[in-house]
Amino acid sequence: MNIIHAANELQPAGRKVCLAIGFFDGVHLGHQQIIRQTIADAHQHDALALVLTFDRHPNAVVAPDHVPPLIYSLPQKLRTIGSLGADTLLLIHFNKEFSRQTGEQFVRSLAREVGQIQSLCVGSDFVFGHHRSGNVTLLKKLGGELHGLAAVSLDGQVVSSTRIRELIRAGDLDAAGQMLGRPYAISGRVIAGNHLGQQLGFPTANLDTTGLMLPPNGVYAGIANYKKNTHRAAINIGFRPTVASDTQLTHIEAHLLNFNGGLYGEELELEIGEMLRKEKKFSSMTELREQIARDIARVAVKT
Repeated sequence: MNIIHAANELQPAGRKVCLAIGFFDGVHLGHQQIIRQTIADAHQHDALALVLTFDRHPNAVVAPDHVPPLIYSLPQKLRTIGSLGADTLLLIHFNKEFSRQTGEQFVRSLAREVGQIQSLCVGSDFVFGHHRSGNVTLLKKLGGELHGLAAVSLDGQVVSSTRIRELIRAGDLDAAGQMLGRPYAISGRVIAGNHLGQQLGFPTANLDTTGLMLPPNGVYAGIANYKKNTHRAAINIGFRPTVASDTQLTHIEAHLLNFNGGLYGEELELEIGEMLRKEKKFSSMTELREQIARDIARVAVKT
């Protein structure tokens, strides 16, 4: 999938464009329906399948005190959209200037820069533009066939990013994964830690998960995905009360089984599986080391 940052970079070479628009946090079943409809339209009309999304949640600019924790990091979101088969992704930098556009201005700009739009696909409740002045009706001005798709339901519940965040917060990761259409996973850049895991004999990769929705604190069995390779992993989410002086800062660290190598600066994805135990404070480093060894032994026999 080709990623561009301005509509005039598209260069469709005379081909029509089928367009999907959304923030797509989590790229859940409802988002997949929108993107797959766009791809199907593109195949039918020999057009380009273009997905338009944003590099940050709009509230980060227009309502900084009301930014929801995200399900996916930006690289994780882009990888997932790419896996669905879109030709090109237009990644808009959402800033103050962009936020001041009215819905009408946004529509006119797209129509001018994207080229001939064969079809447009969004959620039926999609709104956009300054003061949320644009909606599905306004998008009809772009021309072409308009799909305003209704929300997907699963087991009687509407699939939404908000609902998935609630499930993650509650620790119902299986239900979250069902709505996502894939196992729930956290992705982030590996950052330097205090090397305590290495001192204990169990080196860990520490993830930068700033701004992400996190499950309840505890130790989990999981799978680490790194450069098309997978490793079983013991994953700790929490405050590290045995060793940390600041017990308000949440850390995510993973010990990858059968892995040797450096990960600093790399993007690492952790599929979060069964919770093995809740986080607790141990009376000594020896007791902590022994418990970590037991945790890793349990992860090693997971299927």
